[in-house]
Amino acid sequence: MPDASQLRDSTQIVLPRETLEGLEPRLDEEFTVTVVPAGDDHCRIIGSPVEIKSAGEFLARNGVSIR
Repeated sequence: MPDASQLRDSTQIVLPRETLEGLEPRLDEEFTVTVVPAGDDHCRIIGSPVEIKSAGEFLARNGVSIR
């Protein structure tokens, strides 16, 4: 059985809020994900593993570094 951190990593991306400025509307249009606040200055992109992988690739193509 996979551990919880592996599942969490495959179903969410956490980024500084300012990183998504200008990209959030496109994320909402192109992918089935939810963007929610995560603390004062971060946001969490939540979706299925397939959607998160695609959204991560989209973000990388747009210059967003994902660790």
